Amino acid sequence: MPKILRALFSLTDKTGAAEFARALAAMGVELISTGGTAKLLRDHSLTVRDVAEVTGFPEMLDGRVKTIHPRIAGGVLAMRARPEHMEAIAAHGIPPIDMVVVNLYAFEKVAAEPGVTLERLIENIDIGGPTMIRAAAKNYQDVAVVVSPEDYSGLIEELRSNGGSLAPATHWKLARKAFALTAAYDSAVTARLAQVDAPDDALPEALQLRLPRSMALRYGENPHQRAALYSSGAGGIANARQLQGKELSYNNLVDLDAAWQLIQEFDRPASAIIKHTNPCGCAEQETLADSYRKAFEADPVSAFGGVLAFNRELDEETAREIARTFIEAIAAPGYSEAALAVLAAKKNLRLLAVSGGVSTEPVIKSISGGALVQTSDLARLDPAKAQIPTARKPTAEEWRALAFGWKVVKHVKSNAIVYAREGQLLAAGAGQMSRLDSVRFGAAKAVLPLKGCVLASDAFFPFPDGLERAADEGITAAIQPGGSVKDADVIAAADRLGLTMVMTGVRHFRH
Repeated sequence: MPKILRALFSLTDKTGAAEFARALAAMGVELISTGGTAKLLRDHSLTVRDVAEVTGFPEMLDGRVKTIHPRIAGGVLAMRARPEHMEAIAAHGIPPIDMVVVNLYAFEKVAAEPGVTLERLIENIDIGGPTMIRAAAKNYQDVAVVVSPEDYSGLIEELRSNGGSLAPATHWKLARKAFALTAAYDSAVTARLAQVDAPDDALPEALQLRLPRSMALRYGENPHQRAALYSSGAGGIANARQLQGKELSYNNLVDLDAAWQLIQEFDRPASAIIKHTNPCGCAEQETLADSYRKAFEADPVSAFGGVLAFNRELDEETAREIARTFIEAIAAPGYSEAALAVLAAKKNLRLLAVSGGVSTEPVIKSISGGALVQTSDLARLDPAKAQIPTARKPTAEEWRALAFGWKVVKHVKSNAIVYAREGQLLAAGAGQMSRLDSVRFGAAKAVLPLKGCVLASDAFFPFPDGLERAADEGITAAIQPGGSVKDADVIAAADRLGLTMVMTGVRHFRH
């Protein structure tokens, strides 16, 4: 490849720009730059030629027009292997540009500002930057396009090693990265402008989904499937910091996300134990260690090899309880130094520090030929709107147990049944083909006594049989959405059995 002799700079993010330009200048590269970047480079005692000097026109229209000019675009797009291209730019005195160092207006940062106006959004849509990036990437054989400060040091090292040239593979890698950047930028603009004047709960007319790959995984759900993690950079499990342990697997990440979503339901210290995306233990207590002990005792067998989540910094006492059994992975907002020291002995145990709370992002599920999109299930129990159709009303203790069970059942695969008492999951019946089977299965899984507990159902009882079967196990109260044509029969059964029942009017299917 020919040497890099001339580089164009036009940067919004000027991180490391002066150092990169200095290294280029030391190798004899001529620097051309737009106003703000040129000032920065001159402030660092570098010789810079203004874009306006090359084009013969000043930057104009409040900076909207800088690099959009044949004397810049021609120098970027001219193909060196075509004599007619080189003759054309020579005839017009256009200097060839061998490297384009450009990044874009921070549109997404501006778009995230509360109350940002449409005028401000439009003004922060970059025009010249994407044009220069695309032009350089299109002519990647001859022009190196640099869009990220993270690439500066590696490029300087390669240039020094190769006498001022970059390998063809490097040119191609930089071009792919450049096209990905402009595509993501256009998607961000399209997605944000689609929200203007749209209802708060509106889903987009076109689904714009561009996430950079953050991690290649060994395999997917099974060893014969390929997999990778893609991240939005906005908190949650996909952006967690792994502090310890083996490489994360596809199944680890799915279970960790299920655990993290569940634990966001609670305000008091809480623990969740997940196995194959279903909770096999969950509790909230006055201390994190007590919550973990209560979660674990509900199903110690299933907890073996499970995934944990906590809504508080993990402390030493809780860590010592965890260390008593084999656990695959843990998600928590943080870890005390003492807790890390305890868990360090479990070298394969994956520890994730997770930021962010309840996810409000749309839920996307791929299906053959397309995708389904829905808003997140953020519904919480509102006792004031709930109905109590039974003769007996819940006691204060039953209300607290019902509220807890309702939070948990939302995160159990449908058909979902939860047996609970105040602050503790006792058993769950998950994913059965009939609600009656889920009632039976949950009871069969119970390790702790069910007498005196409450029952939560993610959807209505189609017949009284499920409630009757749960009453045989000793429940005193139930919570369910209601809405069945057989509601009257179910209510009558509850009254006959001496149960109290709450109807929320909200369903929590999870498929």
